[in-house]
Amino acid sequence: MVSLCKKITEHAVFKRFIIGVIIVAGIHVGVETYKDFANRHRTVLDALDSCILFIFTTEIILKVIACGNRPFRFFRDPWNLFDFTIVAACLLEPIIPGNAAFLPALRLVRILRVLRIITAIPDLRLIVGALLRSIPSMFYVCLLLTLLFYIYGTMAVFLYSENDPVHFKDLQTSMLSLFRVATLEDWTDIMYINMYGSDNYGYDGINVARTSSPSPLGAAIFFSSFVFIGTMVVLNLVIGVIMNSMDEMRKELQAELESRSRDESDAERELQEINQQLEAIKKNLASLSQRIN
Repeated sequence: MVSLCKKITEHAVFKRFIIGVIIVAGIHVGVETYKDFANRHRTVLDALDSCILFIFTTEIILKVIACGNRPFRFFRDPWNLFDFTIVAACLLEPIIPGNAAFLPALRLVRILRVLRIITAIPDLRLIVGALLRSIPSMFYVCLLLTLLFYIYGTMAVFLYSENDPVHFKDLQTSMLSLFRVATLEDWTDIMYINMYGSDNYGYDGINVARTSSPSPLGAAIFFSSFVFIGTMVVLNLVIGVIMNSMDEMRKELQAELESRSRDESDAERELQEINQQLEAIKKNLASLSQRIN
């Protein structure tokens, strides 16, 4: 039974089938957002939801049985725990009374079933694992970016608050405007306001107390340098951190696969030795029986 469940859960056809079911579950959740259509086909959608939940529950049961005498090994894998939590929450939904306060939250868990495709595709697991692994390093990148925003935001208040109070009247507004610049969302408009002066660009129809003071060279250098440092350099830092984490994850997975293959080869070697010993015992028993006869 254990070996059969293990063969089923590890078979490529079964894995592709589960991926297909996850895709169908995602389409099902998307269809639910069209209220009129969903109400007209409520019976079909409910039956499809029950079928999806049954397949996911069966998959969990098969994987637990495949662990043999140590079923708790299934929960040692964080991805398995994630799958189990989603399925358990979906199973609780019909049991909870209809007027329960947290029933809508349980229904929202059905959306998370789409995320199960991460656990079903190894390459996606690698990417997500690399992102999670890069969080400590990303903290320092974010700290560096915060310092950059703070320094440039303070400078922008001193330089451009009188000319452009809409974007740089105080520190928090200045940092928010610089965030817009870093995303490259119409950042040239903010630069041109301070290059040509608020009376000549960007303030048509805006009645705000200001003193127009063009700064063609200074504003061009200020915003161009910020875009270069804040967008290009920091973005490359983020990509570098993630790529480094992906390399580490790939090496760990490769080492794990190699250790598994070594364990399997050792197990096969031991099995062969046991078979040889059994054959030798059979021969000895046969020779003894011949002598006795």
